[in-house]
Amino acid sequence: MEGGITKEQLKELLAEDMETVLEEVVTAMNQARPGSIIDDSEELVREAAGEFRRRLFQKALELRSQSEAFSPSGQRERRPDSLEE
Repeated sequence: MEGGITKEQLKELLAEDMETVLEEVVTAMNQARPGSIIDDSEELVREAAGEFRRRLFQKALELRSQSEAFSPSGQRERRPDSLEE
């Protein structure tokens, strides 16, 4: 797949971000009061998931841009008249 990215590349880049979002979700859930778990944790979990989604998309874009920048098909062919003499 020219100019593409792989799941493994993205997974490697997101390892730290995944740990962060999991920690934030666990903390929100564990700090919620019994009987008020949804009210106490929903917004915190939503914010953590939103930030993870932003980082996921940003890193996927970066990977894709890098793969295109270094792809042989992404290079322009040199015209014969542009060669140095």
